[in-house]
Amino acid sequence: MNPPTAREEEEIAHFSALAQRWWDREGPFAMLHRLNPLRLSYIERLVAAHFGLGGRGQSFASLRFLDMGCGGGLLSEPLARMGARVTALDASSETIEIAKAHAVSQGLKIDYRVGTDETLYRERAAKGKGSAARSYDVILIMEILEHLPDVAGTVKRLGAMLSPSGLLIAATINRTPKSFLFAILGLEYVLGWLPRGTHRYEGFITPDELRRAFRGGGLEASDETGVMYVPFFSFFRLTGDMDVNYMMAARKGLFEAPKDRGAP
Repeated sequence: MNPPTAREEEEIAHFSALAQRWWDREGPFAMLHRLNPLRLSYIERLVAAHFGLGGRGQSFASLRFLDMGCGGGLLSEPLARMGARVTALDASSETIEIAKAHAVSQGLKIDYRVGTDETLYRERAAKGKGSAARSYDVILIMEILEHLPDVAGTVKRLGAMLSPSGLLIAATINRTPKSFLFAILGLEYVLGWLPRGTHRYEGFITPDELRRAFRGGGLEASDETGVMYVPFFSFFRLTGDMDVNYMMAARKGLFEAPKDRGAP
């Protein structure tokens, strides 16, 4: 496994320092708390349709979820309440300890782990075939891709861990002048709604880049939508405008992914 880069260590340290504030609705993750109902609704709708569950509000008891970059568990917990078997992964040990403690306080059983997609991929490869290495039905990579150094490698590894009938759902930030104005200058420096340094413009990902990463992992995009913040009413809504925030879902493609030349 490759050692973390300086940027990765900086990212982990940044979020580790904020770990105690994950469940503070008015703290540094306030925007994620406001976004959470919309992204949970999007996930619920897509998963129900994809697996033929008959509509929203159905139980996810038969499904295995991987919440990649789970943070304090803002998505993992409601999914567990819906019956999903959730494995939740984060590179920050401080964050995972907070997530574990909060889940216990809520009476929820979630398999929280410290690690990255690379460590999980290698652990599964070492176990080989069998129940210990079963694939995930749904993989979530929400608001994490823009913090990772190798998006294509991450998507390829996650695609390998997705079941043949599985669904991968991502949420990230487009790389446009508009996103720089809103997501960095506006939220971090003018309004102060996010800690400064939360985002780097060069880490933002265009929809075309994400689609290419999906194809490289043997996936095909199946749904996409923009996400817009409505400031006067303090909530998020779906939109056709993908210039700033957007979500995109993918499923196993009908073509053969590039042959793996060893672990990605």
